[in-house]
Amino acid sequence: MKYLLSVIHDKSDLATSDEQAAIDVFNDRLQAEGHWVFAGGLGAPGTATVIDNRGAEAMFTDGPFLESKEFLVGFWIIEAPDLDVALKLAADGSKACNRKVEVRPFL
Repeated sequence: MKYLLSVIHDKSDLATSDEQAAIDVFNDRLQAEGHWVFAGGLGAPGTATVIDNRGAEAMFTDGPFLESKEFLVGFWIIEAPDLDVALKLAADGSKACNRKVEVRPFL
């Protein structure tokens, strides 16, 4: 089963060099153990554009969809046999990046 591990933070600062090194080790482990699907870091919320094309024409709005104290700064998409394994990997990822991680299964 595939899971989305969302990295949540309250600042748009990048990982420190120590955090990045730990993330690299974690990424290598995910790949070596066959859990890796894809991962990436995201730009700050201010770089977002929201598109709403539910009406007669598309509306483009600069900035995030909603204002929040915390926001998505990156993610992993992993393959895991069950939720328990995904939660353990998320805990390890949270430790590596020094940020909160939310786990959600793909349907």
